Amino acid sequence: MATGTAADGTSTAPAALGIDLGTSSVKAVVTDLAGAVAGQASAGYPVTGPRPGWSETDPLAWLEATAAAVRAAVAEAGVTPAAIGLSGQMHGVVATGATGAPVRAAMLWSDSRAVAYLAGYRDLDAPVRRRLANPLSPGMAGPMLAWLAAEEPSAYAAMRWALQPKDWLRARLTGEFHSEPSDASGTLLYDVVADRWDDDVIAALGLERGAFAPLLPSSAHAAGRLTGEAARRLGLPAGIPVAAGAADTAAAALGSGLVEPGTAQLTIGTGAQVVMPLAALPDPIPARPTTHLYRAATDSGWYRMGAILNGGLTLDWVRRVLGATWQELYEAAATEGRADDPFFLPHLHGERTPYLDPAMRAGWTDLGPHHGRVHMLRAALEGVAFAVRDALDHVLTTEDRVAHLRLAGGGTTHPAWRQMLADTLGYGLAAVDVPAASGRGAALLGARAAGLADEASGLAPRLPEPLVVAEPRPAAGRLSQDRHHAFRQRVLALRATRADRPGDHRT
Repeated sequence: MATGTAADGTSTAPAALGIDLGTSSVKAVVTDLAGAVAGQASAGYPVTGPRPGWSETDPLAWLEATAAAVRAAVAEAGVTPAAIGLSGQMHGVVATGATGAPVRAAMLWSDSRAVAYLAGYRDLDAPVRRRLANPLSPGMAGPMLAWLAAEEPSAYAAMRWALQPKDWLRARLTGEFHSEPSDASGTLLYDVVADRWDDDVIAALGLERGAFAPLLPSSAHAAGRLTGEAARRLGLPAGIPVAAGAADTAAAALGSGLVEPGTAQLTIGTGAQVVMPLAALPDPIPARPTTHLYRAATDSGWYRMGAILNGGLTLDWVRRVLGATWQELYEAAATEGRADDPFFLPHLHGERTPYLDPAMRAGWTDLGPHHGRVHMLRAALEGVAFAVRDALDHVLTTEDRVAHLRLAGGGTTHPAWRQMLADTLGYGLAAVDVPAASGRGAALLGARAAGLADEASGLAPRLPEPLVVAEPRPAAGRLSQDRHHAFRQRVLALRATRADRPGDHRT
């Protein structure tokens, strides 16, 4: 496709559109075929909690926000995309009817209503559990669908498809119903070893096998084309090929060039993730894993992930409760840490790696009359850093060797916060200047599905070299090590005192 200018003033250079469906907002990213971002925009929507432990969104709000973000990003880029790819928040479930209309609100990854329905997984034979290759979490599609069948049988009976969030959005854009491995492997309904839906698990939970959409590769070929109705909504021509896309973490890894073993990345956004690519499945796969193991967005490969629920979501709560701006919060990290500082246990929403306990809760402890607001703000940042450290210790084994942790996500940009993380984690941190990594990865998948790029070029775009932005300081690292040990003691003590905590959620 030659570069030029269309009659409406837009460029005719080849471009792709990535749509990244997040928890509270959707981002649209227009890139060229080398992954350079030409335009981007976002639009938000509410996440509601109609009951304690519930987390929901009306999927129709996703559709409206997507239209607004796409129109703005395309206008900024001045180019009509020739391909579309999607990425999206993992887990949760969108129960839809035969035409794709939702039969109820979408249940999201941060939802814990299905805790009791994890019991069905504990009854599975060990070899079947091992095939799932993941710890049990109530926010995944399998337990949520078991909850839906038991607690809302009329909605379950009206359901034709059980979709992941970005798969629902793609269905509304193309009229075609599909899933793909990177998202499906995070449902607790997927045989990660065989790379397919696990019919034994689906049957054991009493779920309808026909509700799970056929699997397509993330980008090998188009999963459908933009319908006339969707095209009018987005302000684009009908017929644009749409890739199956990938889960947001897999798309972000692709978009930031995190595809080679021997690298690891820390992302802090609403939650936080520590991700390490794998060339092969672990042998053996643990029977009761504490970390997640998912398919990558590439044609082959996997990644190990430590998932932390309490990143920016908890820090936002802290700053609102204490009446602080984001700048004030992050500046608190620059104050000197002391051995008698208070501790903050950040588990406001329960926790995944390594505790796998949705009943965990947050709190400040060791407060004295000499402590003030800044001490509490600093303790909150340190508590989130300690939660990341807990996950990191499970993701990186003693055999793993990484030079630095790569940084991604909007929650890792403040210099003082970066330094605290480096001191706490014991690794240097290297920033990669890749804006909108998930959307960028989605756009690259779209370009490949449309035949505009192959895996060698389209999935290995030109990227800037990582820039080391923080190195651990020996004295601060020793203090952090001591305080992390004390932090862990307080976490264990609080868990032991929660008489209302449900049974052990380890897997």
